[in-house]
Amino acid sequence: MSKNEENFVKEITNIEENFAKWYTDIVIKADLADYTDTKGCIAIKPYGYAIWENIQKYTDEKFKASGVKNIYLPVLIPESLLNKEKEHVEGFAPEVAWVTIGGQDELEEKLCIRPTSETMFSNLYSKWVKSWRDLPMVYNQWCNVLRWEKETRPFLRSREFLWQEGHTIHATAEEAEERTQKMLNIYAEVLEELLAIPVIKGKKTDKEKFAGAVDTYTVETLMHDGRALQAGTSHYFGQNFTKPFNIVFQNKEGKEEYAYQTSWGISTRLIGATIMAHGDNRGLKLPPRVAPIQAVIVPIAIKKEGVLDKAQELYQKLNKKYRMECDTRENYTPGYKFNDWEMRGVPVRIELGPRDIENGECVLVRRDTSEKIVVKLDELEEKLDTLLENIQKNMFEECKTNMEKRTSTAHNLDEFVEKINSNQGLIKTMWCGSEECEDKIKELTGAHSRCLPFEKEVIDDKCVCCGKPADKFIIWGRQY
Repeated sequence: MSKNEENFVKEITNIEENFAKWYTDIVIKADLADYTDTKGCIAIKPYGYAIWENIQKYTDEKFKASGVKNIYLPVLIPESLLNKEKEHVEGFAPEVAWVTIGGQDELEEKLCIRPTSETMFSNLYSKWVKSWRDLPMVYNQWCNVLRWEKETRPFLRSREFLWQEGHTIHATAEEAEERTQKMLNIYAEVLEELLAIPVIKGKKTDKEKFAGAVDTYTVETLMHDGRALQAGTSHYFGQNFTKPFNIVFQNKEGKEEYAYQTSWGISTRLIGATIMAHGDNRGLKLPPRVAPIQAVIVPIAIKKEGVLDKAQELYQKLNKKYRMECDTRENYTPGYKFNDWEMRGVPVRIELGPRDIENGECVLVRRDTSEKIVVKLDELEEKLDTLLENIQKNMFEECKTNMEKRTSTAHNLDEFVEKINSNQGLIKTMWCGSEECEDKIKELTGAHSRCLPFEKEVIDDKCVCCGKPADKFIIWGRQY
């Protein structure tokens, strides 16, 4: 490694020494986002936003294939609407920001800046739904929301962030429950197939469920440092909103009844998840399917005759199929460029110099393993296809291996404390179902209940906390 390259790498905090600082280093140095003068809010830069666009495109296609239609509603919600569902408003009250003045005049009614849109959707559904023939309404909006978070971190917890929020209305509880589960499965596909992050699907405890929900379902992920991240949630509301908002319809028998409702969402915190699940001491590491740039061509000895022409010829050919970049910067050394693209997490680097051109070949360098592969130029497209797919699969398997290594089993509280402190990660236990035990574990260890997994296991027959008979299989973990 040259001195220039060594100094460049040192700009990132060591991932094992200070994970939080390493994370913010990546966000800034990989050019994903920057801080702003608006406290708690970030500016998402083009490279970071391109990742979000790829997530959005992939997800939106799956949504539409499942019957979802996009919509857009106001960012301002009257206080009277927010107050219609008591449990919901109490859950969000500490995070709500209010508009009280318009121009120079005080408003007759306060308006909250959208923290989420259940109440606005519910109010409109009460106008739009008349008959069973109108149902279901399966709507989603891609938008921004504002929550007055006290502690913020780029992408993971900003005051303003981007997300999608789906809100659906149905004639039967069974149909609404089916939609809730269907959207959770889509989220699992987005995480595993696009972002190469394995998930655990399950149901939140009553203490951890969304304010106003009957049931909240979640896809839980594990980051490199062993902390859990809730990556997406889908909520079954039953009639908790349809009754206070009077969302009624005439059924097939001509009788009026209350409809059933769901909501579901993912956000730009998935960018944070991708950073923390895959990154390393060389920087960001992006799965090929979500990477804004899937491969970058770095010409070596760029001023030598024919090198730049050949690099641009390759770029024009490959760019028709892949998201490509050709690094023609003359004021940086090849070593600096290599490190720069590694920092940005580009899955494949294509090195091309005079001798390579003479031999009719190039060198492919994998970001995930640093492996170098010499490839004939006339086989490049075919090899790149296979390589990108292999990288996607390998990154998923590496992440899955980390989850498995950091998953422990505990039979009692002492064992729980020892396991989470010695191998921070997910802890599998049995649980009696009491909120007191849930609170005690959080107080002692900082671990929250993550979910009651759909794939159940039997550890033993006693609660990990109180020792009383227990039949609930649950997973715990410290969280972001």
